[in-house]
Order: sequence, then C-alpha cells, then structure tokens
Amino acid sequence: MDAEPLLEMRGISKTFVGTKALANVDLAVHAGELHALMGENGAGKSTLMRILAGVERADPGGEIRLAGHPVDIEDPRRARNLGIVVVHQELALAPNLSVAENLFLGHEHSRFGILRRRQMERECRVVLDRLGVDLAPMERVGHLSIAERQLVEIARALLAQSRVLVLDEPTTALSTRETDRLFDILRELRSGGLALIYISHRMAEVALLADRVTVLRDGRLVGVLDRRAIDSDEIVRLMVGREVTSLYPRTRLRERQDATILEVRGVADRHRVRSCSLVLHPGEVLGIAGMVGAGRTELARLLYGADERIAGEVYLNGTPLPPSDPRASIRAGLAYLTEDRAALGLFAAMSVSDNVNIAVIAADARAGGLLNRGRAAERSESTIANLRLRALPSATAGTLSGGNQQKLLLARCLQPGPRVLILDEPTRGIDIGAKAEIYRIIDSLAATGVGIILISSELPEIVGLADRVLVMRDGELVAELSGSEVTQEAIISLATGATRPRLH
Repeated sequence: MDAEPLLEMRGISKTFVGTKALANVDLAVHAGELHALMGENGAGKSTLMRILAGVERADPGGEIRLAGHPVDIEDPRRARNLGIVVVHQELALAPNLSVAENLFLGHEHSRFGILRRRQMERECRVVLDRLGVDLAPMERVGHLSIAERQLVEIARALLAQSRVLVLDEPTTALSTRETDRLFDILRELRSGGLALIYISHRMAEVALLADRVTVLRDGRLVGVLDRRAIDSDEIVRLMVGREVTSLYPRTRLRERQDATILEVRGVADRHRVRSCSLVLHPGEVLGIAGMVGAGRTELARLLYGADERIAGEVYLNGTPLPPSDPRASIRAGLAYLTEDRAALGLFAAMSVSDNVNIAVIAADARAGGLLNRGRAAERSESTIANLRLRALPSATAGTLSGGNQQKLLLARCLQPGPRVLILDEPTRGIDIGAKAEIYRIIDSLAATGVGIILISSELPEIVGLADRVLVMRDGELVAELSGSEVTQEAIISLATGATRPRLH
C-alpha cells in the first residue's frame, strides 16, 4: 500500500439548518485498497459521500486532496472528471436505453452531429469483457436483472477511467451467487489499483473484503481499523457507542408446542408458488429461507391475501381465511410487514402519529365521525416509547432514518394486536443498532405467544432468531430444519439444490 493516500478528506464538516451532520471528519483511501465505511443510519456516511461526489458542499475549513493535490469538487460533473464515481443503492440508469447508450450517456461519440454507435459498442464490449460480463451492448437496460444493472454502473465507472469508486450497499438486492460474482470483480478492480469505498451494514462482507474500516457515529469519526483489527464486536461497539452483548436475544423457551396457530395446506398462485404447506405454533419464530427469486415474498403475500390464491387453504386458529382479502386477514389476526417500506409500507408524507394510528383509526371514531385525538396521541406516544423510536409524534415519516422507518412500519402492523405476524426482510437496509432493536421486538412478541414467520436473505439472522427453518426453492418448500440442523451451510446447500430436499 502506498505511503500517501490517493484520496484524503480532511476536517470535513457539514451543517444543515442548525444540525451538525458531520463534524471534522477525516477519511483516507489508498490506491488498490477496499476501504469500508460503516455507521448507523444517520451517522453521516451518505453526507460524506455526497460531498465527495459533488452533490453537497462541505462547510468552510475542510479539504479534499486527490493524489496529493487539493481539489474543489463543486458539482457531480467535476467529481466524475476527477475520476470519482458513486454507485448508489438506487441505481441511476436509463431503462429505455441500451447498455452502451447508458455507458456513454452525456459524453457520446459523434461526428457532424451523428452518433458513432459502432465505436461506442466496441468500447462498451471492451469494458464488459474486462469485467467478465456477458451482456450485449445493445441490450436494453430495462430488460436486465438488478445484478446486471449494477455491473453496468461499474462498467460506466471504468469507462470514465475512475480512480475512486464508491459502492453504497451494493449487495442488498443480490442473490448469493450474484454477490460472489460481484466480490470477484471488486477484488480484480482492487488489484488493478482502483481505490474502493464500500458502504455496507453486513459485517460478514466487511470482514471478507475490507483492508481497513472507518466508522462514523453521530457525524464524527470514532475509529479506523486495519485488516488485522477488523472485528465485528469492536465495529458494533464503535457504531452504537455501547456493547451489544447479544445481537440475537433468547429470552423465551424454545420448546416445540403441539398447538397450531396457523396452518397452510397446498397453497399456490398462477406464477411462482406451488403447493406449499406449513404449520406455525404460538410463540414460534418460523424462518423461511431461500435464494432471491425462490418465491418467499410471493408466498407471504398469498398467506396475507394480497395476491390471488388459486389453490389451497389457510387456517388461522382453525378458521379458514378467504383468498385475496387482506382485510379479512387483518380482522382474523394476521399482519404482514412488506419488504418494500418505501413503495408499499409507510405513508411518507404523513406524521409518525398518523402512521401508527391509521390501521386502527375506526376505533378512535366518535359519534358524528369525529376522531378521539387524545386516544390516538396516547397510542402513538406509548408506541414511540415501547419501540424506542427516535422521533416526535409530529415528525414526518419520510424524514426518519431507515431503522426508525422500519420500526414505525412494524408499530403500525402491531396496532390491531395480531396473533400471527409475517415479517418480510424486516432489517433490510438498516444499521446494526436498529437491527438489534428489531430483534429484541421479535423476541418479545414471540414471548407473548405471537406466531412469527420471518423471511430474510441474511442467513445469520435466520439462524440466530428462528426456532425452525423452511427452505424454499423454485416456488416450493423443499426442506425443514430444526435444532442443530439450522446452519448457514445447510440452508445454502438446500436452497441451491446441492443437497437433496427433505421435509419432516
């Protein structure tokens, strides 16, 4: 590693309307280094990277140096011209354009006003070959998978001859195989001298890839760990400012019960789910694991009634639930937390209090249609305290951090007092501190007898929380694991088809 960093950010501060988002933060990244940037939601990671990308201007007094020279990054175009490229979690591609057109967007090859498409396609092919990506340059980006689109973003960065590449939560929507392929590419780019800044909440990824880790907390630099000192417990301590002694709480007895709270018999839809059956016991956390695309979310939506069920039966406390009727499911005591809190979950423009109360608003109605505002206020204040939400009841939901948004969505699901709760990727995109809070809530709910179905792509989460695990592949539940059988290796082997299915 070079003695002098390729990129240095010195004494960077940023204030938003009286709020100090960053306070005198330093970051140094060398050529040929993968440098992880970690911190809870709201710690300042995004603000620091937006300053690096030219989207925000830092407060006076700080300095950014590239290859030893001070640089002024006044806008995103200047950042790209300097070789600094950010691949955001929400990919910034034009789906109606081809791969080649996206790579050259804004700096197309042309002559006398006519695009030189063949030249762009040839250069596009060279970059794709370097990444080992088998894509046609003229393929429309809208037809590509999320993983392929992400590789197009990286190819665009290479075409721009970037020297610093920032990746923000790059594996959130990727399968295990796609993630492994991305990691191989990142290692190749690192060995080629590219400086990589990697933002992730996933400890296993950071431990596997990172040469160094910089940790932010509340807008301040709290630690820099080199490869030998990278330790999950130490990173968590730095991030949250306290010891997290048990990430996966075990306060309840994990004894299998004979009673059944939910029974599913041979349910199917028209597209993915095929003849799935399961039982859920009171106070049990039942994990459903599988690769991306296995049909886990589709199954959850079928059980809830959000999608059309063409076969099978669902019984809650022995009573059949009608197909395609979420209201009937809610009335019967079944709640569903969606994996997409932004599009399908929260009402972002409404207040925290309104989001908490909207599912039970009818209970607050008085004669004449007037609402009992006092009761609603008490409910929202109690929820904020019980779930440790860092927000005022009047705060707009869309302004909260990812972790607080997720807890708010969970709070709304809990208001009708469900007996069965389906959680679809409940900790996606939130930091380790917020995850620990969500895990505490899951454990405490199960301890009261609520039956919980947990769908998660994070295998440590499934292994740490679930009493039993059902493995799904190609729209079917192919295996059941319990006790000592529940390991990450066993789940992956069954989910990929490397091990023969086995249902108890």
